Amino acid sequence: MQEQSHPLLLPGERLDQLNRTGLRIIQHPGRFCFGMDAVLLSSLASLKAGESVCDFGTGTGVIPLLLSSRFADLHITGLEIQSSMAEMANRSVILNALQDRITILQADFRTAADLAGKRKFDLVISNPPYKALKDGLINPSSAQAIARHEVFGGLDELLQSAAAVLKPLGRLALIYRPQRLVALLGGMAAVGIEPKRLRLIQPMINRKPNLVFVEGVLGGKSELMVEPSLVIYGEDGAYTKELLERYDSGAQER
Repeated sequence: MQEQSHPLLLPGERLDQLNRTGLRIIQHPGRFCFGMDAVLLSSLASLKAGESVCDFGTGTGVIPLLLSSRFADLHITGLEIQSSMAEMANRSVILNALQDRITILQADFRTAADLAGKRKFDLVISNPPYKALKDGLINPSSAQAIARHEVFGGLDELLQSAAAVLKPLGRLALIYRPQRLVALLGGMAAVGIEPKRLRLIQPMINRKPNLVFVEGVLGGKSELMVEPSLVIYGEDGAYTKELLERYDSGAQER
């Protein structure tokens, strides 16, 4: 459901319903709107009551908003380098009256340790740009390009920053492209984040994966669990039961 009129909306923006908890988000179709990968990441990441979470590259703030519905006592910090996106995400936080639980900062995740302090977070979560700068022609000033290409920091810098701000045995959760999985797993291990969970995401059961979810633990023991693939569409072309449940998730966990 979309709304086009609200005091917090600026020209060109709209309000979208997030899930059954009544959360809403402000988006601008001409800039960048969240996708399925953000929804899947927010539902797949391991989470416990009372934890502190940092979202690297929060964009519209969709991941902090969705995580807030899983537990009532989380505190989530979203870092977003683009001032216009950070400002929009802040308005979504205000819209949902979550200022006491979600903090959006206009900041570069590469400076997260200087900004927030080392060893502060139980979970770092990120839906990072999938493409290196060399992959295709880009407009480095556009919100879409920044979301898709490593304009402001590559994978290694993200992993180094995550390792710096995680508490011992803290977790890093990412959704990425399978084509770069080797670089992701190797990069995590290089900064002391041991990959612990891996789940491939397929458009259909007979199609190759186009996303991969990975979760690692800082200083964790070497043991990787490869979970069953998550399939988006069934043979009838409709969303699978699990996908619908994850899209509609939001009941608070106990």
